[in-house]
This record gives sequence, C-alpha cells and structure tokens, in this order.
Amino acid sequence: MSTLTTAVPRKEGGRPHAAVTLVVVLVGVFAVAMSIAGTGIALPRIGQGLDASGATLQWAVTAYNLALSAFTLVCGSLADLFGRRRTFVAATALFTLGSLLTAAAPNILVLDAARALAGIGAGGVMACGGALLAATFEGPARTRAFAAMGMTGGAGVVVGPFLAGWLVTRLGWRPSFLVFVLVGLLILAGSRAAPESRADHRPPVDVRGAVTFVAGLGTLMYGLIRLPDGGPVGPAGLVVGAVLLTVFVLVSRRTADPVLDLTMIRNPRFMGWTLGTLSTSVGFVGTLVYLPIYFQGVDGATAREAGQTMLMMTAPIMVVPIFAGWLVAKGVSARALMTLALLLVAGGNAWLTVLEPGMGAPALLGPLLTVGVGMGVSFGITDAQAMNQVEPARVGMAAGFLNTVRNSGEALVIAVFGTVLVALIQARVGSADLADRIAAGDLSGADRALNALRYTESWHIALWWVAGICAAAAVVVAVLLSRPGRDSGTPEREDGTAPNKVS
Repeated sequence: MSTLTTAVPRKEGGRPHAAVTLVVVLVGVFAVAMSIAGTGIALPRIGQGLDASGATLQWAVTAYNLALSAFTLVCGSLADLFGRRRTFVAATALFTLGSLLTAAAPNILVLDAARALAGIGAGGVMACGGALLAATFEGPARTRAFAAMGMTGGAGVVVGPFLAGWLVTRLGWRPSFLVFVLVGLLILAGSRAAPESRADHRPPVDVRGAVTFVAGLGTLMYGLIRLPDGGPVGPAGLVVGAVLLTVFVLVSRRTADPVLDLTMIRNPRFMGWTLGTLSTSVGFVGTLVYLPIYFQGVDGATAREAGQTMLMMTAPIMVVPIFAGWLVAKGVSARALMTLALLLVAGGNAWLTVLEPGMGAPALLGPLLTVGVGMGVSFGITDAQAMNQVEPARVGMAAGFLNTVRNSGEALVIAVFGTVLVALIQARVGSADLADRIAAGDLSGADRALNALRYTESWHIALWWVAGICAAAAVVVAVLLSRPGRDSGTPEREDGTAPNKVS
C-alpha cells in the first residue's frame, strides 16, 4: 500500500475545515460513548414495553458491544482505502439507521438486530473519527485534538447513564433512542464541510482478512460473554474464535494489502502505546463495573448513591485528558506521562485495598481519584502518540486496531474480573451458588456480616493482582516506548508539503 495520503480540500485554508472536522468527530465520539454507557439504563423499560427478559433483553447491550469491537478494525482499514470522511459518513449513517430501527422495533429480536447494526456504525465512527483527526492535524495540534477526543469519550461514559436515565424517565425508552437519530443527522450535515483524505493507491479490499477477523473476534467475544454461564458454549466460542484469528494472521501474511498490516504490530513504540491503553483499562474497567455492586450489597447503598460514589473515579476523565495533551504539546515527555498513568492506576488499585464494609465514600476519594487521573492521562495522550508511529496512509488501520484492542480488552477485563472475583469468593464460602449471589450483591441471610468480610477479602486479593499487572505493564511499556520507532505526525505529499493540516 502506498505510504502517501491525499488530502482533498474543499476551500482555501485548513483551519476552518479543521475546526469543523474536530467538532463533528467529537460529537460522534460523545454519541457513541453515551450509547455504550446509557443503553443499560433503558433495559427495564425496554423489557416492559416488549415483554422481554433474560438473555434476549441483555443482548440489546451485548449485540452493540460485540459489533462495535468486531468491526472497528475493518472500518478503519476501509477508511484508508475509500476515504476517511466518506467512511465516517457511512458509519454515522449506519449508527443513525440502527438507532432509528431500535426506536421503532416491534419486538426484542428486531431491537437486538438494530443494536448490532448501530454497533457496526459506532465502530466505524470511532475508527474513522480517529483517522480523520490524524489526517487533519499534525504536531501539537494533533495531540490537543486527540486529547479532546479522549475527554469527550470520557464525558460520554460519565454523562451517558445520567442523561439516558433522564430521557427514559421523561420521554420513554423509544424517544431516548431517537435522540441518537437527531445527533446522527447533525453529524451527517456537518461532515459535508470536512475535507477528504485517502491513500493514493487503492488496492483490492482484503475480503478474506475482513471476514476471518470479524468472525474470529466476534466468536471469541461471544465465548467470553458466555463463559460465566458454564456449559460448553463459552469454551467452544473461545476455541473457535482463536482458530479463526489464527487463520486471519495466516491470511494477512499472504496478502499484499491486508486489513491489518502485521508490520504495524512489530513496531515496538506503536505496540507500547497499544499495550498502555489496554493496561490502563485493566486497572479501571473491572472496578468501574463491579465496585458499585459491592457498595449496594455490602453497604446497602442505592444504585444512585453507588453511581455518585463512582463519580470520584470517572469525573477525572472529563478533565484530565485535555490537561495531559497540553503537557505533551508543551514538551513534557509522552513516554513519562504514560508510565506515570500506569503507575497511578496501579497505585490507586493498591490503595483501594483499604476498602472495608461501611467505611463510607469519603474514605475512598484518594484511591478512586488516583485511578481516574491515571486513566484520564492515558485517554489524553495514547491515540495521538500511536498515530504518530504509523505511515499517513495507514492512520485509519491504526485507529481501528487501537480501538479494537481497547474495546475488546475492556470486554475481556469485565469477563475475567467477574470470573476471578466469583472464584475468590467461592474459595471462602465453599459454595458456587452462594458465591454467585454474593458477587451479585445479595448478602441476605444470617451470615451477612461474615459474608461481607469474605466479599471484601476477595476484593482485596483481586485489587492486588490488578495493581501488580498494571505496575508490571508500566515497566514493559516504558521499555517499548524507549525503543526506536517511526515518530511523525505529519502526513506529507510527494513534494514534502502537508496541505490542509493544522499544527
């Protein structure tokens, strides 16, 4: 594939286009993040309205997340070939159509399928949005743009559940999805002013690679989701997914222009940034998902109170990313900041082992805030620095790969953390059924106080393991980022100029 990128400006000057591109991408990222975080709030109302429950209802969330993870890389690679703006528009259209079909769904099966369609579009918005920013900005401006993207994604995660709850309560669950339709239409309108860019050479689409990757990752993720249920489906999904991903690697090695250029994985600095974002997720996502259950089960907190406590960890990712990007733009070492981010996440998890029944939210401010700040630093610098390590013609592929690792890694962390926590509880209570109930926040019975202590001990062990993993990752990432690698955030033409760029 050619290493050149063609920028197709629509009017003179890069800055007006850059501002429009940034706003359009940020709105798209916010909508996708809010949809990820907020859909679960609507599930009870959806279940009542469509007479659905159990696994089929939960698939309203699962189908979206699966499709987003499986299609992000493919969408990013297609963006390099067919144009980043064009593919971003197509992805936004899919997201909008999926949201519209969700709002109009006559039954739960149609709704689940519509959520999967919206998830495909969401994956494209994330990958193509990152590619658009990488193709539009260079140098410090690129760092600031991606920092804003990280901050906006964090804001969507934080605000999503609250805004979704308000919309569902005030308007109902169907109108809450129509909001995404309106936002999608606004993005489509704004995208018309964004400049186009693509690789100069357009090779055939790697259909075999795309199919084996989507099928492999999708099957692997499905296996992870079903693993806690017991039975053969989960392990079978893991095995089949692993086999298909192995086939994908073999196909990619034999393809001139694969959907994923494997030389990218051999770039130590690019993989350092990729491992960095994955490792911070290890220290953030498990706590984000499961600690509110602890608060409700052990301390008797309401869902609202538990959510408010978790704001101490999530609020920093609305502020810190832009500050971290500003530091890099001012010359602070991005490698040092990434190492610091991992150490903060590791230290915050270790500090969180002070957790005890009834200790109250104020006592957890320090550890939760530390984890949140570390995650915010990672959000603010990872994408821009990773994009600087790849050729301009492959920024879509790189953005797709990075977001695929991030999204699938988060799903992996959620599945593994939950499984490990249940296993630790079971080792203390001696009953699988009781362990499942305690992990779900049900501590009713005569041994409530004792089970609360066992639950807490299990949390302590899990947190120490997470802290150790993040600390080890900090060392590995620091070493990888110290290795030689490509470091250019300036896509250039043959004459060496970088038109339509903002620095």
